[in-house]
Amino acid sequence: MKNAPPTPPPAEELVLIDRELVQLDHRRTQLLARKAYLVSVLQPPVPRAWAATAPPIARSPETSPPGVQNVLLTLGGLLLTIAAIAFTVVSWGDMSIGGRSAVLAVVTTAALLVPAALLRRGLDSTAEALAVLGLVLLVLDAYALYAVALSGVSGLAYSAWAAAVLAALWTGYGTALPKLHTPLPAAVVAAQLPLLLWSVNGAAADSAPAPSLGWALLGTAALDVALVILVARPSVRLTATVGAVLSGALTLLIGGFESLAAESALDAVEPAALLTLAGAVAFLAGWRVRVAALPCAVVTGLALIAASGGMISATVPDGWAMPGYLLCAIALLSAVQMPAFGARTPADLLRGLSASSAALMALALVSTLPLVVLQYAGPLTVLPDVWAGAPADARAALGEDLPDANWAATALVLVLLAGALLAVSRRLPLATGAPTGQGVRQGDEGSDTRPEGSEPKGTGPAEGVAPVRTVSPADLRTWASGGAAVLAWAALTMAPFVLDTGHPLAVGWQTALVVALLALASGRGLPARSLPLAPMIALVCALVGTASTTALALATRTATFTVLGTLLTAFIAAAVLSRTGHVVRAVAGSIAVVLGSGLLVALAETLDLAPHRTAVALLAVPAVVALLTARLRTHPLAAPLELTAAFVGVVALVLALDHAPTVALVLALGGVIAAGTAIRAERRTAAGWSAAALFLLATWVRLAASDVTVPEAYTLPVTLPALVLGVLRRRHVPETSSWTAYGAGLSVTMVPSLLAVWGEGDWLRPLLLGTAALVVTLVGARQRLQAPLVLGGAVLALVTLHELAPYVVQAVDALPRWLPPALAGLLLLVVGATYEQRLREARKLRESLGRMS
Repeated sequence: MKNAPPTPPPAEELVLIDRELVQLDHRRTQLLARKAYLVSVLQPPVPRAWAATAPPIARSPETSPPGVQNVLLTLGGLLLTIAAIAFTVVSWGDMSIGGRSAVLAVVTTAALLVPAALLRRGLDSTAEALAVLGLVLLVLDAYALYAVALSGVSGLAYSAWAAAVLAALWTGYGTALPKLHTPLPAAVVAAQLPLLLWSVNGAAADSAPAPSLGWALLGTAALDVALVILVARPSVRLTATVGAVLSGALTLLIGGFESLAAESALDAVEPAALLTLAGAVAFLAGWRVRVAALPCAVVTGLALIAASGGMISATVPDGWAMPGYLLCAIALLSAVQMPAFGARTPADLLRGLSASSAALMALALVSTLPLVVLQYAGPLTVLPDVWAGAPADARAALGEDLPDANWAATALVLVLLAGALLAVSRRLPLATGAPTGQGVRQGDEGSDTRPEGSEPKGTGPAEGVAPVRTVSPADLRTWASGGAAVLAWAALTMAPFVLDTGHPLAVGWQTALVVALLALASGRGLPARSLPLAPMIALVCALVGTASTTALALATRTATFTVLGTLLTAFIAAAVLSRTGHVVRAVAGSIAVVLGSGLLVALAETLDLAPHRTAVALLAVPAVVALLTARLRTHPLAAPLELTAAFVGVVALVLALDHAPTVALVLALGGVIAAGTAIRAERRTAAGWSAAALFLLATWVRLAASDVTVPEAYTLPVTLPALVLGVLRRRHVPETSSWTAYGAGLSVTMVPSLLAVWGEGDWLRPLLLGTAALVVTLVGARQRLQAPLVLGGAVLALVTLHELAPYVVQAVDALPRWLPPALAGLLLLVVGATYEQRLREARKLRESLGRMS
């Protein structure tokens, strides 16, 4: 062939063939491995019985080589450390402590020098393990030095110096070998001990000059803060941060306890200085480390308040410490809000200082709660002893065994808190450019230059997700002003107890406060730019004051009538003259009804009326309300007045429960009032049904009080009106079912009467019930009404069966014993024959149909 390649020599061709065969074997091995993998993926799990014949599946290793390496190095270093400790502290053969110290020094030097060579060869993990061993050996060297040459020195003093030297050595070692991670954090840990041990040693040995524990901890915390600020290495900063937090917290605790325990201003100077410097260190940390600015500022504020408040607390009498602390918190808050201070201070620091002031104010508020609750709930203890006589003074009206508390200091705290909240509210705007609830979030101080109404792509609200509501400055102003008003009211209410006035003056003061609050709630005396919640706040305070003042006035008869009359007039005026909406009018009108009822009960008690007679007199209140609401008609004030009057009616019913005839009278009079209310078209349904129910209950109660046991006396008053209503309904709505119109009315009387017939042997009731059932059945048949026909026929049949039952029993007894089974068998034969005939006829019909074409 012209273009065929030349054939190589046999030796060369044999080499080529061997080379191809090797490549083919290698390729075949790869394909077989891939095949085994694919089969293991596609095939189901091999049963346990076949596991021995299944090919092995390659598994991935559970640990990485670096992990194994680190575990081995850590275990090795740990074992060497344990051995070194045992060698140094316990014993090793007959070698003295000096000999062991010399050997340990040589080993320590080697352990500290070898990591440098290992680092140059790239064995970083091994170098780290040996370096840790070297650090531990340095500690053992220090112990060996103390045991050999310095055993006469104080152990705490030597430990302090040794910790300082070790911290310096480890710092130099870590700086010389920056690739090692352990020496520098270990140096920071060692640096926590010198000042602390020095202070403890000074406290143990009175002659040794040393700082107190608080100052030692403060110095340690300051060193840690300096490391956090100046060192950039993360491990060092983390270790120093933990040390600063622990040391700083202990410093604040020690300073706080010493400040609280100070008995004079001189004793409070050192704790105040300690707390002030601790606050300054925390402030510096927050200024330089912005991530921790907020918590550091909170710590700073609390430290400054504790320092200055402790000075005041040490100079004022017992019980006046809280006002001093509160004044310091208010001063700090005022300083934070000064433009000169706020312009140069980061926002997070300002927030933290404000939060610390707010925390102290909250603590002060909590401290006032026991006396605030006592001044409103204490008068309720008078209820078991109504009109027992006026107490000796205002505080005695709050009950016996009162806690020993400083009323004047508590009132001052309330006044200071009210003033602080009012000042804060004045600095907040009345409204913002955004709608209510669209306030600025923390950290969103930057300006937005997008056109109004536009949104950046991808930031619009997600469909179905409610927008997040934030608090606006206007909301904060509202709540701050409202809180200031409530606190001021609580402080004013406390005035009689602060001055410990007489009982009449305390009652008069409380009543005047309630009247003033009602005037504010009605819109009288409120400034034009008052907050929208002001009337509601005044109304709530007035309600609480009304309950407290009324209970306080129950000590004497004169105070009771005076307070109830005054408050009744004030609430009526608020309900009539209010300009702040229907809510204030409705609540004021309802409370006026309650107060009028109380005044009527007090008058009845003065006349020595029995409770059931008082109940009848109390119905005058619902009657007057019914006449009043007849003129108001659909006014929003009508419904609350009627509901309150209904509640008064229930109270009257409760008062009359001990006298059954009076209960019937109260129910009947209530029915009359409800019937009169039902004349109005808008109340016809509810009041009409209520009147019918009250009349019915009154009838039943009266019958029960007269020992009437005839069931028809209770059921006929229900049946007759129900049948009349059924007739009227079918006349206006002809498609109404007879069961709807007459079923309930007929069943109410017929069913109880039928049960009575079967339960007794009298002849008159079966005769009357059978006659009535016959009439009902005939009327139902005549008018083609299903309900009267079925009910009347069923009752008539059951009454007839009841009357004929004795005769049926006698006839059955006269028959032979074999006759009933014979009759039953005959009946079954007749039924079976009839069934067979019907089947035959059906079969013939099917055959006839089949023959049809």
